[in-house]
Amino acid sequence: MSAPRLILVDSVVVDVVLNVELLPERGSDTLVERSDSFAGGGFNVMAAASRLGLASVYGGVVGLGPFATIAQEAMRLEDIVVATPPIDDVDTGFVVAIVEDGGERTFLTSVGAEATLSTGQLDELDVSESDLVYFSGYALLHESNARALLKFLTQIPGATNFLFDPGPIVNEISESMLDAVFERVDWFSCNQREAFLLTDASNSSESARLLRARMNRGGAIVRVGAEGCVVAQSERHSIAVAGFAVESVDTNGAGDCHLGAFAAALAEGRSSLGAARWANAAAAMSVTKRGPATGPTRQELEEFLDQKKTEQSS
Repeated sequence: MSAPRLILVDSVVVDVVLNVELLPERGSDTLVERSDSFAGGGFNVMAAASRLGLASVYGGVVGLGPFATIAQEAMRLEDIVVATPPIDDVDTGFVVAIVEDGGERTFLTSVGAEATLSTGQLDELDVSESDLVYFSGYALLHESNARALLKFLTQIPGATNFLFDPGPIVNEISESMLDAVFERVDWFSCNQREAFLLTDASNSSESARLLRARMNRGGAIVRVGAEGCVVAQSERHSIAVAGFAVESVDTNGAGDCHLGAFAAALAEGRSSLGAARWANAAAAMSVTKRGPATGPTRQELEEFLDQKKTEQSS
């Protein structure tokens, strides 16, 4: 059997972050205190997995242009393979995030090449039983992508692990699309807010069980921030996996890091609960640094876990 890979068929975009004191009034101008541009979207998941030893493949679409260059260079630096050739008539999309001093964020999104995924492109991906496939709810917002991805799910090997995260736009995903995801998904991962929106549950444990009840196999994971996560592999039973106490600096991208680390742990044969603990630790480490793709390397994660073990025993 071939070595496992994470095959991401989601969107890689570029995040343009502008830090300002206050959002400017309409028609006015303001100076930006700080600006940054970096790869985002599904890149964060692949980077987290790749740093922990899981080979990652981007099966989505990149374009040609300045934003595509940023995205492709970021993937090259993380040893992420881009499986499909770029399309030459459109650039990769970008998201402008205007961040005020108080932390309030305002987003403007420009869609690009990532929204043009087709069945033909996905047919070129050689998915094996040992691979893990991932996409998020964002991928289902574009008609072309959604049509191609839902067909793709019916064609990948039955033993291939499929992971899905609905994302904060969970309310914008049609019920029929969610039904198709639940029909095939092995690991459904979301945060507490998203779980409550999907289930009307009153607590994380109940929401995890209700999500698992909609699935045919695998498990549901509800992430609860610093407290860790809840894992349900049955509609009747769930287990809370404790998080790790750290000094949080920036929680942006922590959920992506959690999912990428969980996938890496599964790929090397860890149990679901062991993988969840690994993912909790990686996500905890990620929030101690600024930026969206701040997941640890394998050595850093193992040292962190050894340190926490020593602290608990002393």
